[in-house]
Amino acid sequence: MGKTMKVLGVSGSPINNSNTDRALKVALEATGLETEFIKLVEYNITPCRACIGCVETNRCVNTHDDGILLAEKAKAADALIVACYTPYSSIDSLTKAFIERLYQLRHKHGFMAGKPGGAIVACAIPASNKALPPACEMGTNAIMYYMLEEGMNFVGSVKILGNVPCIKCGYGNECRTSGLRMIYGNEATVQSVGINKFEEQQDALDAARALGKKIAGTLKKKA
Repeated sequence: MGKTMKVLGVSGSPINNSNTDRALKVALEATGLETEFIKLVEYNITPCRACIGCVETNRCVNTHDDGILLAEKAKAADALIVACYTPYSSIDSLTKAFIERLYQLRHKHGFMAGKPGGAIVACAIPASNKALPPACEMGTNAIMYYMLEEGMNFVGSVKILGNVPCIKCGYGNECRTSGLRMIYGNEATVQSVGINKFEEQQDALDAARALGKKIAGTLKKKA
């Protein structure tokens, strides 16, 4: 009997059942393997303090929070999918803290090296808007370059058109700093923009399933 392969999926979105969460779950299901879904907002995790105290043990000695538990889950998993959203056109703080805390797995052993990985990124800025930062690309690169620097096999990414918070804040139509107008133009309203849903974006849905299948295929080749 061969070893049962397990894929860990980690979401940095703090919103319950978000587009990011749902896309990650589709990718995990598409692997056909044992999976675990982690919602970072449910854990206590702080950024790495760069003390290098983990060199000898590959275990954080400075911060006694859930970062140690989450790093152990990543270490034990055979593959990792990281999902985030992009406030201010950058990777969200929970996902960044999680990635930083995986640094403890690097020293002398490189426990993440060779594992297949992927990224799922939600952003509110459509790719067609060239006047604003390419948020999805920036978020994807943050995850991809972490994985490449750790010697992982980055197999692909999923980009989702998400929602600017102004859609739900209650003042999106009249606020002078409304992100709706910044992204969609001065005539944009909550009603005209609407809510972007992952399941209604066929390219993203197909990409999430393809990512899961590619993760599974890569693991089977390694077995």
